[in-house]
Amino acid sequence: GLAHRTTYILQSGIGHASHMMEGFIEGLNTRRPALFNIYAVCQPEHGVADDASEIQSKLAVESRAYPLFRYNPDKGITVQECSDIEGNAAIDADWVTYKLDYVDEAGRSSSMELPLTFADFALSEGRFRKHFRAAPRDAWNDSMMPLAEFIDLPEDEREGIFPYIWGVDKRNRLIRAIPSAELVDSTIERRNFWRLLKGLVGLDKTVDPEQIANDVRTEMMQKLSAGLWSMVSGGGAANLATAFMPGSSGGAVATPGAGVSADFTPAWIDSAECTACDECTKINSKIFVYDDKKRAIIKNPKGGPFKDIVKAAEKCPVKIIHPGTPANPNEKGLDKLIKRAEKYQ
Repeated sequence: GLAHRTTYILQSGIGHASHMMEGFIEGLNTRRPALFNIYAVCQPEHGVADDASEIQSKLAVESRAYPLFRYNPDKGITVQECSDIEGNAAIDADWVTYKLDYVDEAGRSSSMELPLTFADFALSEGRFRKHFRAAPRDAWNDSMMPLAEFIDLPEDEREGIFPYIWGVDKRNRLIRAIPSAELVDSTIERRNFWRLLKGLVGLDKTVDPEQIANDVRTEMMQKLSAGLWSMVSGGGAANLATAFMPGSSGGAVATPGAGVSADFTPAWIDSAECTACDECTKINSKIFVYDDKKRAIIKNPKGGPFKDIVKAAEKCPVKIIHPGTPANPNEKGLDKLIKRAEKYQ
């Protein structure tokens, strides 16, 4: 569909009803062809319970098997301007994490945080059963490695290593399930496809600490040169001091407007009324997290764009998220976002 360039495209699932309905409305209202690609579970074919459709649909999205995606040519000219992967959890990471509850060897209840890979999703459906075999506990050894770590190794370092994913048996005891080579390849393909989608929307940029350090050194040298030149030309020592003020450029005094807004008010939540619906944490888990009582709180009000905070406020079923003001006054489309946020303040 994307190759046509002028076609509206929605990829969604029945487990993400808001995203799906928004896409339907947007696509049907556009004056162009629209393609709707919706993940829906077939219980007998997939080998899942009759009441598991919504859960499996969510797993398909969160395991990167079927990520949420929209392409709207009305949004701009470039692929980046038209593409949107909002609604996916843990957008910055390769995998979403989940908590696996189990009973340890002493009979105590325990849990651990694990990456939710495509293979973990496959383990939950009967149609993929033939692609797994359980490793006997007495055969566990140091040559075994979690699948998410295994696929990050260079190919020439994988020889002699057996990837596995964690699961539980009928007694809720830990097992190591070894996936087939085909399933390992599928997991790599789904990870790479997720990275491709991030590249389409411009989220594939990596941070190079050395380059940042070089940029800072270059900027400092430019400011020093500007300050010294001001002294030579009669500006005096005051201009040299001004050159090193945060946000200054060649002796210009810094003013609010770049970076964090001078009157920034962070977002806040009426946490006592939280229903633990997961809407906000799925939008941006760097801003929103749960406390130990499963109530949403603000982890970092500057952990993402203001649009994520506004969207979370709109999605919240009990309307307890108050967006505050944007931390970045240069964020795209800020006037519209502030207008949308007004009703939730």
